[in-house]
Amino acid sequence: MKSKLLTGALLCLTAVVFWGGMFPVMARVLTHIDPFYFTLVRYGSVAIILSILLVIFEGKSAFRTEGHLLSLWLLGTSAFAGFSFLVFLGQQLAGPSGSVVASVMMAVQPLLAVLVGWVWKRNRPKTFAFLCMLVALIGVILVVTKGNLTILISAGAPALLILIGALCWVIYSTGVGNFPSWSILRYSALTTILGMVSVILILLIATTTRLLHFPKLTELTQIPWETLYMIVPAGVIALFAWNLGNRQITTLNGILFMNLVPITAFIINALTGYKFGLYEIIGCLLVILALIANNLYNRKA
Repeated sequence: MKSKLLTGALLCLTAVVFWGGMFPVMARVLTHIDPFYFTLVRYGSVAIILSILLVIFEGKSAFRTEGHLLSLWLLGTSAFAGFSFLVFLGQQLAGPSGSVVASVMMAVQPLLAVLVGWVWKRNRPKTFAFLCMLVALIGVILVVTKGNLTILISAGAPALLILIGALCWVIYSTGVGNFPSWSILRYSALTTILGMVSVILILLIATTTRLLHFPKLTELTQIPWETLYMIVPAGVIALFAWNLGNRQITTLNGILFMNLVPITAFIINALTGYKFGLYEIIGCLLVILALIANNLYNRKA
C-alpha cells in the first residue's frame, strides 16, 4: 500500500512539475499563434502518439468504447477543448502576468474538486472547506489585481476564463475513476481522440466564420522547442502520469499536487526575469495555505 501511494505521489508530482513549466512556455507560444490552433497542434500530436502506443500495447480492440462513447467524448471535450481553450485564452488576455495568474488559478483546483464532489458524488463539503475556499479566493484576487482592487473588473474576465478552464480539468480528472477496469493508456488515448473531434469541429466553425485564421507554418517554426515541450513532457508524459497517479491515490489526494504548479511557474518566471510584487507573493501563499489546510482537515475528518 505504501509503495502504491509513493508511486502515485511521484507520478502526480511529475505531472504538475511539467505543467508548472507549461505556463511560462505558453507565454512565448501565444505571441506567435492563437491558443485554439495551438491546442490542435499540441493535443492532436498527443492523440496520435497515444493511439500508436495503444495499438502496440493493447491492440485495435482497445479503441472500442464499450457503450461509453458519450461520457468519454464529454470528458475529452472538457479537458482538451474546455481546459486548453479557456485557460490559454485567459492567459493571453491577462497580458504579461498571464502565466502567473493562470498558474495560481490551477492551484484552486483542489477546492473546485470539493465542489465537483458535492454535485457529482453528493458529498457536501464542511464549513471549514468553505472558509478555505474564501481564503483561496482572496489570494487569487490579490494575485490577479496585484493589490489594486480597482482593476478587478478588467482583470476579472481573463481570470474567470481560467477558472472555468480549471474546473473543466477537475471534471476530467474525476472521470478517470469511472473506468477502473481500463488501463490508463486506454482512457487517456480515447478521451484525447474524442476531445480532438470537438476541437476540430469548433475550429472549423470559427475559421469558416472568420473568427479565427488558419496559422502559417512560419508561426510554428519560430517556436519549435516550446511546441515540443508542450507535446511531450507537458502533454504525453504529464497526461499519462497524472491519470495513473490519480487512480492510485484518488483524485482528492492527487489534485492537491496542483499546489505546486504556481511554485514551479514562479521559479521559472523569476529565472526569466519576471518581477513579482508583494501582493502576488502574499496571494500565492494564501492560496497554497488554504488548500493545504483544507486537505489536512479532510484527512483528519
